[in-house]
Amino acid sequence: MKIYLDTANLGEIREAARWGILSGVTTNPSLMARETGAGFEETIRTICGLVDGPISAETVSEDADGMVAEGRAFAAWHRNVIVKVPSTTEGLEAVARLGERGIRCNVTLVFNANQALMAALAGAFVVSPFVGRVDDMSVDGMELIREIAAIFELDPDIRTQILAASIRHPRHIAESALAGAHIATCPYKVLLKCMQHPLTDRGQRSFLEDWRKREAEMALPAAVDD
Repeated sequence: MKIYLDTANLGEIREAARWGILSGVTTNPSLMARETGAGFEETIRTICGLVDGPISAETVSEDADGMVAEGRAFAAWHRNVIVKVPSTTEGLEAVARLGERGIRCNVTLVFNANQALMAALAGAFVVSPFVGRVDDMSVDGMELIREIAAIFELDPDIRTQILAASIRHPRHIAESALAGAHIATCPYKVLLKCMQHPLTDRGQRSFLEDWRKREAEMALPAAVDD
């Protein structure tokens, strides 16, 4: 499974890109609104320069014509830009029309398998089920991933990838992989937590302490016999 970073914060993206694990980045209007300084286009172009992979830029229009117009503009910014549209009937039309122009789309705000299937049939590059928000409704978000994966597997013509979104904690990442997701897009703080474990810290301290003791012993002068 591939890992994307879910943020518009350039500092977070630079740091995570340094680890060598990122395959892409997802943004949305809320994430963009939290950042100050550069405009939308400049931010997306900068992200494309930091991560060589799909970079989702989300439309804000509610009608297909507007989504298509925005999507065509976004796609002209960089070859890696993926146009993000909502899981609505207007969004489906936009996916189909943009696909005719070779522009890839990420259908977001997916909360049931039917939405994912319709998006795939329209030609979506990825669909984004929101596992955390589904969990909030007292429904198993991972069961949604499994259901979508099973449906897609039954139809060899479907090439759409499943992107697990609304990741809340590290366990969501592993569970998404086991459930059949191709991608998980994660907040920076969740990626950090993935690499934190008290036994790792304890083991590292123990190894270093043992090595320092050994170095100290080697530095002692050799005993001289009388």
